[in-house]
Amino acid sequence: MMRPILFAFASTLVFSTAACAEAETETDAAGGAAEIAETQAAEAEAVQDEPVEAGPSPEEAAYQAVLDTAPDNAWRTVEAESLLKISTSEGVIWVELADAFAPAHTARMRELARQDWFDYKVWHRVLDGFMAQGGGALDNPSITAPTQPLQAEFTIRRDPAEVEVTEIQERMINPRSNRSRTQAGFWNGFPAATQPAAAAAIMGDGRVDSWLIHCDGAAAMARTSDPNSGNAQFYIVRGDAEHLNAQYTVWGKVRAGHDVTYALNEGTLGQDRGFQPSFIEDVEVVSDLPEDERPTIQVIDTGSQAFADYLAALEAASGEAPDVCEVDVPVRVSE
Repeated sequence: MMRPILFAFASTLVFSTAACAEAETETDAAGGAAEIAETQAAEAEAVQDEPVEAGPSPEEAAYQAVLDTAPDNAWRTVEAESLLKISTSEGVIWVELADAFAPAHTARMRELARQDWFDYKVWHRVLDGFMAQGGGALDNPSITAPTQPLQAEFTIRRDPAEVEVTEIQERMINPRSNRSRTQAGFWNGFPAATQPAAAAAIMGDGRVDSWLIHCDGAAAMARTSDPNSGNAQFYIVRGDAEHLNAQYTVWGKVRAGHDVTYALNEGTLGQDRGFQPSFIEDVEVVSDLPEDERPTIQVIDTGSQAFADYLAALEAASGEAPDVCEVDVPVRVSE
């Protein structure tokens, strides 16, 4: 009589064991699915957290398009005699001289460069959003150079055969000192302001008020309160300095290495405690360098169709015509 009971107990035990095994299998499967779901969610979150690389801005794309598509005859090669190599403790800055607009000032820069006047002078006043000024002595930024002060240069002879300014807009002369308006555009890739060409026709010598604009990267001569006191100290614009337009003579434009201008140590010597100024190692006229040390720097011809197309692309990107100081004139450099 015991055997049926034992059989029933054994059957119950087998059933219970099987049920437990099945339950454990279901639990394991559920746990595995949960782990997979958690892993997938983590992976999805990780993908979402990865930074998405932004493509070029419309302005950057337009600039690159010029580099890629502008024909060779749309580029102007900067002459070696019109190019300065400014070697600094932070790197090299290449500045093109604008003889047509500031002949006396460009001649002075060549003269002092060839006399090694600038060697190891400091950038004694470097202000964020404004400019970097140098050319003074290591211990006395106001030291007098062995040259005579220069007359300010704010006029040119507007001969289209010699000086062709591509006028693109009417613009305020100076936001602080002269709010009247004049024409503005580009000459050889230099932002410039000028009286209209028609005005030259009624002038006896064809000279009209014209000057290069203090856009970012402009190189100009420093001076005292006397407009005709510029001598040797110079500055390079790092941002906005348009309140100096038609007040200080711009004689050049950075064509390469402007990042070095922004890398110069900021401060004012004698005012900011602990300021350690960057220094000028050397200023050289590129025509004085060996041939194999001269880069080829080309600037888009601002009177070309390629440049006109570039301006149109910039206008299409922003919905309005760009200001001359907002136009990054395309430059290509090869060693």
